[in-house]
Amino acid sequence: MGILGFLILGLIAGAIAKAILPGRQGGGWVITMVLGVVGAILGGWIGSLIFGGGLAEFFDIRTWLLAILGSIVVLLIYGAVTNRSHRRV
Repeated sequence: MGILGFLILGLIAGAIAKAILPGRQGGGWVITMVLGVVGAILGGWIGSLIFGGGLAEFFDIRTWLLAILGSIVVLLIYGAVTNRSHRRV
């Protein structure tokens, strides 16, 4: 998968993860794309450890599920870090 496909995958996976998670997450489209790409990388890494195969083709359902799962994890971590920093202010 090329870099453009990976960016599109990250943007869509990040948006789906934001829609799945309850509450309001901060950040705009750029933060969503960055967190989605990081989540896709994390999901691919976790998938390669658990299932023996990471991200495959763009239209593979396993690729999308791993990217969305990784994006949810990254968004939860991002939300915990940003909420902690807002409490100090």
